[in-house]
Amino acid sequence: MLERGLAEAERVELTVDAVAPGGHCVARVDGQVVFVRHALPGERVIAEVTEVHRGFVRADAVSVLEASPDRVEPPCPYAKPGACGGCDLQHVAPEAQLAWKTAVVREQLTRLGGLTDAELDQLGVRVEALPGGLLGWRSRVRYAVDAADRAGLLKHRSHEVVPIDRCRIAHPAIQRLPVLAERWTAAEAVETVASTGGDVTVTAVRDGVPTPVSGPTEVREVAAGRDWALPASGFWQVHPAAADTLCTAVLELLDPRPGETAWDLYGGAGLFAAALAGRVGAARITLVESSRDGVDAARANLADLPQVEVVAARVETALTRRRITGPVDVVVLDPPRSGAGAQVVRDVVAAGPRAVAYVACDPAAFARDVRTFTELGWRLAALRGFDLFPMTQHVECVGLLLPPVER
Repeated sequence: MLERGLAEAERVELTVDAVAPGGHCVARVDGQVVFVRHALPGERVIAEVTEVHRGFVRADAVSVLEASPDRVEPPCPYAKPGACGGCDLQHVAPEAQLAWKTAVVREQLTRLGGLTDAELDQLGVRVEALPGGLLGWRSRVRYAVDAADRAGLLKHRSHEVVPIDRCRIAHPAIQRLPVLAERWTAAEAVETVASTGGDVTVTAVRDGVPTPVSGPTEVREVAAGRDWALPASGFWQVHPAAADTLCTAVLELLDPRPGETAWDLYGGAGLFAAALAGRVGAARITLVESSRDGVDAARANLADLPQVEVVAARVETALTRRRITGPVDVVVLDPPRSGAGAQVVRDVVAAGPRAVAYVACDPAAFARDVRTFTELGWRLAALRGFDLFPMTQHVECVGLLLPPVER
């Protein structure tokens, strides 16, 4: 006799197992895999099914029967089932959030990266907190606008807008803005920025076109011992301490030496290129970036560093069409969430660097690329994890990859 599968909106009592990527924990009901949000490992909960898929279902813990000692009261009233989907871990104690993210990184590197538990133990994998605490850190917030012209945040895996009074993880300067009290006629989104240089901006997005509302159109950021000028809508790390934290980790792991040549791939405005220039001196640094805003920002902000060449191209194209060529001594890879991909990894390895620093915003994509490196004889020699996005399931890693030891 076949077991009946769970149905959407059905409630079921279950015991929660290990953490999983995406802010979920894993549970099983009659052999069926259930990914549960708003839960913690070891808890007994009542879960309501939100989605049914072939092979698994998604659910929210709507009632906790036996709580984990790591459970805390969420500081935001919207961090709950059926409300804002921006924060995944507000119900988790601070140290347990770091342990949660460490477990996810380890699981992805074993399952997708092919590393053993012993290898991960040797690396000492752990996720470190950044200064500033769990709230008030997010320096860029994009609000969605609903049919009543109210700004708010989206439900988890939904286009439904949840009106809120304020976002608790937003920078205090953003929380003080009147954005949520106003009506945004014909806008699909409102973008806000509170830069490390003290600028605060509001931009309305209508038909995909950003229209400045208040504040400068160009903001000042401070990182790597430099001032940076960027469009208010341009990319920059959202945690105020993130840029310096990542630069420090990259330099510590790569240990660039005077006279070494370097590549900064997916280089954006040039943060890592500038940091490398401080170590390698006048040696050639090649930055590759495909975004026009990023290219323009890099060329403007690094104009005082003539040793840096900015190449406007997709990294894949620049490598395969030999717009950049080896040999090169050190490489920084900072790809988008989808990862660098096997071909880029192969091309980087073929260029013969002595070391690669990989900055990863998605553990799964990172793990897949690590597997490609190891298949080519390279090894993950060091790994650091950083909680750049407190209260959410996201985590940033910086890995050091080294070629085979010459015998």
